[in-house]
Amino acid sequence: MRSSSNIQRFLAFVDLHVHFREPGFAYKETIATGSLAAAAGGYSDVFTMPNLNPAPDSLPALQVQQQIIDSTACVNVHPYACITKGQRGGGELVDFKALAPYVAGFSDDGKGVQDEQTMLEAMLRCKAVGSMIVEHCEVESLLRGGYIHDGEYALRHHHRGICSESEWREVERNLRLVEQTACRFHVCHVSTKESVQLIRQAKRQGLPVTCETAPHYLLLDDSMLQESGNWKMNPPIRSQADREALIEGIEDGTIDCVATDHAPHSQEEKQKGLAASAFGIVGLETAFPLLYTYLVKEKIISMDTLLQLMAIRPRQIMNMPLSDSFTLFDLADEYLIDPTLFHSKGRATPFEGWRVNGRCLLTVINGKEVYRHPDYKDS
Repeated sequence: MRSSSNIQRFLAFVDLHVHFREPGFAYKETIATGSLAAAAGGYSDVFTMPNLNPAPDSLPALQVQQQIIDSTACVNVHPYACITKGQRGGGELVDFKALAPYVAGFSDDGKGVQDEQTMLEAMLRCKAVGSMIVEHCEVESLLRGGYIHDGEYALRHHHRGICSESEWREVERNLRLVEQTACRFHVCHVSTKESVQLIRQAKRQGLPVTCETAPHYLLLDDSMLQESGNWKMNPPIRSQADREALIEGIEDGTIDCVATDHAPHSQEEKQKGLAASAFGIVGLETAFPLLYTYLVKEKIISMDTLLQLMAIRPRQIMNMPLSDSFTLFDLADEYLIDPTLFHSKGRATPFEGWRVNGRCLLTVINGKEVYRHPDYKDS
């Protein structure tokens, strides 16, 4: 029997960074399964990255994705378009003017735009149509075959590391271009202390910059790594000092929001160890209970701050009105995270077996019920 005093109603959450894999990779996830996972996590709105086939780099390609969204999504799904044709991180730019009315912004997520002149031109075109760049910042020449953080664990266990500079160096370059163009710019999945400081400085200058981090960067560091593909994502889990800097960035407002970077893969793709597994974990169904349990209950951040990160600031960044969409959570419900119960096709999470509080009971979007936990009955 659930006590009504433990059930809290929140403005439904918004995730600015998810991968729903359809069209092109439905064996990993579909818009139907991804959006159900979002609803079961308390989300009303999600923003999908363009690493698809066809990649949404033209109106006809975008329409393939939009038709699936219209027919199968149970939450509001907002697609990003590519920055470059084929989402290659370079080469020919997309037609920003044609695509802008139909997308939330432009991203080559998974590929940082390597050439400075290409990014400069992209920002100028994006600014001209009143849209925004949502960028995965990564200098590919600094990766050197790495796949986990270039820290103590990598050294001890003879793994190839990804240096922090591969992220912050491109953040630094892009912020310099924002200063030149005044293009709205959102930094994806910030993971390093240097990136936090660069974005802090940019905000103090008044630049139109926002950023996100993800639950795994706030709760994990590379001293916790295990020899499993469930611990492999890009950017990688960084050091304790990086994690502490991210918390400080939340406390002083440098970090605007939490996004999951929900990135499902097949079981086979994630069972090849740290070196050979695909990059990416899932997170829509675990984000709130993890952050509530290990940040709010531990008094590291307040509940108000968490709701700002998950519900308020993402809407402000995307100029979305505060809707009547809401979610109900039983904050007293304690359970172990069990990936076999996920609605997502993806099962990879480093949080398997973690004890959490907070179970989503209901998600309602504009008066329409999109998710109800099977054990929840209205009182």
